[in-house]
Amino acid sequence: MKLRVSAVQYHLHTINSFEEFANQVEHYIKTAQEFDADFVLFPEFFTTQLMSIGNEQGQPLTIQDLPDFTEQYRSLFINLAKQTKMHIIGGTHVIRKGDRLYNVAHLFYPDGRVAEQAKLHITPTEVKEWNMSPGDGLQVFETDKGTIAMLTCYDIEFPEIVRMAKAKGADVIFCPSCTDDRHGFHRVRYTSHARAVENQVYVVTTGTVGSLPTVDFMRANFGQAAVITPNDIPFPPRGILVEGEINHDMVVTADLDLELLYQVREKGSVTTWRDRRTDLYPDWK
Repeated sequence: MKLRVSAVQYHLHTINSFEEFANQVEHYIKTAQEFDADFVLFPEFFTTQLMSIGNEQGQPLTIQDLPDFTEQYRSLFINLAKQTKMHIIGGTHVIRKGDRLYNVAHLFYPDGRVAEQAKLHITPTEVKEWNMSPGDGLQVFETDKGTIAMLTCYDIEFPEIVRMAKAKGADVIFCPSCTDDRHGFHRVRYTSHARAVENQVYVVTTGTVGSLPTVDFMRANFGQAAVITPNDIPFPPRGILVEGEINHDMVVTADLDLELLYQVREKGSVTTWRDRRTDLYPDWK
């Protein structure tokens, strides 16, 4: 089984309407469509761009206002997924359930279905400044191109959760991210490589670029997309199929061959998944 993935280095800048946001999204999706992508990944928190629209008094919106765009966001991506026949991981969008806010990755299927995965590990800034709540469970998602998981940014820094995703059958981890400096970016990047090696899976990651000068905690962004592989003979030596230019507005695309994962799991130079010492530490099911 082969699949083609595109990852968007989404350029954040101040906008004046939802229509501007929709036009930018459509541009990236049409770009991925021209490359015949099966999946397209947007970054974490890219819908915070909507907060720059501001209110009638000319003041920027707050994180509490962002869930008010959920219906428009979902409608936009549902329609684009159906039109293009692509699977779209619409980055993450902040939704409200009761009195709680959740940072939720959305998978939009070509047939109009929508699947959700809330971020499971919440950074101190997300808790302190935006009062985010963590999700309460991990799912994997079946598609006609294979089984995937969506783990957002900080999630990829926890080996246990990716072990669980692999144990549930995921071969590709999509990791939307949003980091504001080199330190945060490299934490996510390095641990993405570690998770690919440990579990013999692909990791597709991307981040926001640009700036939202009127939106607190979104003024600085440091991002780069990458498609990451295990480090074994069938793959590139550095475990990178493709990567973008840091902090540039662009889309990167690569082909994933799931059969290569199955081969290295059985007879690779190392067989990290098979060689787990579950007599010494817990297995994940």
